[in-house]
Amino acid sequence: MSFQGSKKQIHLLGLLSLVFVLFSGGLGLFGQDKSKESNKRRIQYLNQLYVTLLPDDYRIHPTALAPTPEDSTWTDWQKRSGELPPDFKSMPSLPFLPDPLIIDEGGANIPVKTIEDWNTKRQWIKEQAQYWITGTMPPSPTNLKWTVLNERKVDGLMEKDVLLEFGPDHSASLHLTLLYPPGEGPFPVFMCSWKKDRYDWVQAGVRRGYIGVRFTATDPKYGFTDDSQEYEKIWWPEYDFSAINRWAWAASRAIDYLYTLPEINKDQIGLAGFSRNGKMALWAAAYDERIKAVVPISAGTGGENPFRYTSDKYRNETIELLTRVRPHWLHPRLRFYVGRESKLPVDMNSLMALVAPRGLMLTSSIIESAGNHFGIEQAYYSAKKAYDFLGAGDQIAVDLRYGLHAPANRDMERYFDFFDYVFKRGSMKPKNELFHTYSFSKWVRLSNEFIDPLDFRPNESDDLLKDKNAKPIKSSEDWEKKKKDIAQQLEWVMGKEPPSLGPGIQTDYLRETLKEPMLESTIGSQDISFGTLYYPINAEGKPKDDHLPVVIYLHEFSYSAGFSKSKEIIEQFTNSGFAVYTYDQIGFGTRIEEGTLFYDRFAKWSKLGRMVADVRWAIDELSAIEFLDKNKIMVVGYALGGTVALYSGALDPRISGVVSVSGFTPMRSDTTGKTAEGIYHYSHLHGLLPRLGFFVGEETRIPYDFHEILASLAPRPVLVVAPKWDQYASVKDVSQSVKDANRVYSLYSDHVKIQLEVPDDYSRFSSDTQKRVVAWLKGL
Repeated sequence: MSFQGSKKQIHLLGLLSLVFVLFSGGLGLFGQDKSKESNKRRIQYLNQLYVTLLPDDYRIHPTALAPTPEDSTWTDWQKRSGELPPDFKSMPSLPFLPDPLIIDEGGANIPVKTIEDWNTKRQWIKEQAQYWITGTMPPSPTNLKWTVLNERKVDGLMEKDVLLEFGPDHSASLHLTLLYPPGEGPFPVFMCSWKKDRYDWVQAGVRRGYIGVRFTATDPKYGFTDDSQEYEKIWWPEYDFSAINRWAWAASRAIDYLYTLPEINKDQIGLAGFSRNGKMALWAAAYDERIKAVVPISAGTGGENPFRYTSDKYRNETIELLTRVRPHWLHPRLRFYVGRESKLPVDMNSLMALVAPRGLMLTSSIIESAGNHFGIEQAYYSAKKAYDFLGAGDQIAVDLRYGLHAPANRDMERYFDFFDYVFKRGSMKPKNELFHTYSFSKWVRLSNEFIDPLDFRPNESDDLLKDKNAKPIKSSEDWEKKKKDIAQQLEWVMGKEPPSLGPGIQTDYLRETLKEPMLESTIGSQDISFGTLYYPINAEGKPKDDHLPVVIYLHEFSYSAGFSKSKEIIEQFTNSGFAVYTYDQIGFGTRIEEGTLFYDRFAKWSKLGRMVADVRWAIDELSAIEFLDKNKIMVVGYALGGTVALYSGALDPRISGVVSVSGFTPMRSDTTGKTAEGIYHYSHLHGLLPRLGFFVGEETRIPYDFHEILASLAPRPVLVVAPKWDQYASVKDVSQSVKDANRVYSLYSDHVKIQLEVPDDYSRFSSDTQKRVVAWLKGL
C-alpha cells in the first residue's frame, strides 16, 4: 500500500506545534538539557553508574571487541568523550512502551493523524535510535563496483561468489554468495548472514523458489572474516555505528548489488537472522525500505524484546550484561540507561513500527533463557498500532514456540510461509498465537465489574492508627481488630478464591526442557507439589539437620525462566543451613499457559490471589515434612516475589519472617509518571490485580496501602530492601511506609522493628544484597 502523494495536510497550527516541540529549547532533540542544575544531576547519574556497574573486564566474552576504534572499554570511551547520561528527571516516565502514534509523548502528546505526521515521527525515531542505541550510519555509497569471483554448479543449481567494493577509494568490501533456483526469474530473494558449513537456510529458500543470498558481515565466530569490521575505521569518527548496525548497513550494500540484477524481483526481498543476526535483520529492515519482509529470530535484547522488559526484574539479557560482555554490539551511550531502561525515548517496538507497512514476523522460544516473550508480545501490540494506521495490520505477525534458542527446520518452513504470504506467493496466514492476551478492558468484559473509585474516601497515612470509627488505636489488641479489616480489603482486591485444596505432585515435561538449576553436590532436593525443595545434605545424602529452617523463595517477573535462574540464591541459603522451597509462579516458566486464560476461567479472582494461595499451599506441604522446622518458615522474594511475600505474610500467620527486595512502592502516591509503571503495573500491564485499574487517577482512594500490609506483619521480623534509584519505586515513599508501619510494631515491642535497607543501587537482587538477606535471616 503506497501513501506517496497523499493530499492530507497538517494544519498550520499543528505543524508549528510539531516544529516547536521537536526543535526548540527544552529537552532538545535527544533529551539533553543544558542548564546548570541539569548538568549537576547528569554528573550524579554518572557517579551512580560508576559505583554500581561491574568492571569493564568482568566476564567479558572472549570474542568481544573494543566499543570504538579509540577506546578499549566503556570507561575509556566515557572518559575520552566526556559524555554524560541524559537528565532522567527531565524525561517522562511512561507506564507502557513508547507509543509510535504519539509525538512528544509525556509532553504535548500530539496524536499522529496524517501520513505527514507519521513521517515526522518516523524521522524522529530513526534519529533517536541511532543516537542512543546503535550509532550513526554513513549514507549509501554511490561508487559500488563488483567482481564475480566464481560460478559453479551445486547439485544442478547455479551458485556464484561476488565481491563488492565501495566507499572511500573502494576501501570497503563485502563478500556475497548467491544460490539460484531453476528457471528464468525474476525470483524472490531470501537473505541471511553467511555462516560456515550452514547451507540449510538458503537451501530451504531455494526449494521455495527464492534466490538464497548470504553475506559476510556477522560475528567471526561463525567461520568467516567480518567484512564490516573495517567499516568502523573507514568512516570513523564522522560515523560511529556499532557492530549490529554495521552488519545491518552491510545487508543494504548487498541489496545495492541485487538491484542491478534483472533476475531479481525487487518487490520480494526478504531478510532473516538468528540471535545476534536477528538483531541485525530488524535494524536493517527498519532503515532500508527495499527489504519487504523481515524475520528476526530469537534476537532478544536489541531485537524483538524491548529494553524496558530486559531490566533485572524481568530476568533475561540486561543492558548491563550486553554492553559489558559485548561492548562492540551497540553504542556505548546505551549503558547510561542501566537501571533506567524505562527512560529510553524509543524502544524496539519503535524500530518495528519503522518496518510498517512491510512484512515483519517476531519469533522466539517462550522458554529460552535470554528471551522474554512477554516483552515480545507487548512490542507486537504496540507496533501493530502503526501497521493498523497504515492499513497493513495483517503484515505484522508473531510466532512463539516452545523449545531452545535456535529454531528447528519446522520453524524455518513457517518463516518461509510468512515470506510467501507477504509476497502474495502463498495463502498460509500466520496464526499469531499469543500467551499474554490479558488486558484491563477484556477483564472488565469477562468479570462484568464496575467500581466507582469515588465511592471510596481519600486516605492518609495518619489513618493507620485509627479504627474504622476514627478512634485512636493504642494497643496491640486494638490493632489486631483493625488487621482483620485490612485482611478483608486485601481479599476483596485479590478477588474471590474458589474453594480448593493445594495441588499434589505434578509431572511436567517442560521441567526437562526448562532445566532446574545445576547445584552443588552438597545440596539435596525433592519435588514437593508444584515446586522443588532444596536442602543441605551430609555425606550420606540425608538432610544435615532434623529441624532445618526453610525459606520459600519467590522469583521476579522471569516470564521465560521461572525459577530456573535462581541457582545463586538457592546455594546462598543452603550453604548457610536453610532449606529452600521454590517454584514457578503462575504465568511464568513451566506455568506460562496457566496464566494465559486465567481470567477466562476465574474472572472474579486474580493472579496475585492465586500466587498468595500457592504460598499458603506450599506452607501446608512444608509443615508436614519432618526434617523442616515448621515454626521457622520464612518467605523471601524479589520484585514480583517481594510483593507476593508481603501479601502472603499479611494473611498467613504461619510465616515467621518476610524479606521483600524491590517489592513495592506505596500505591496511593504512585501517580502516573512518578515511577516506571505506576499502578498500571498491577491492573493493566501484568494483570496481577485488575480491580486496581478502576483507581487509576484516583490512587488516594485505594482502600489499603503497603504501610498497612507491613503493619499487618507485626510483630514478626521483616526486612525491606529498597534500592536508592529503583525506577519502579519511590524510595522516599517506601521509607515513609516503613516508618508508619513501625508505629504499629511499637504497640507490640520496642525491640522488633521492620528493618529498611537502602543500597546505593538500582532495582536488582545483586550478590551483595543476597548475602545481606541471608545474614539477616541467620541473625533471627
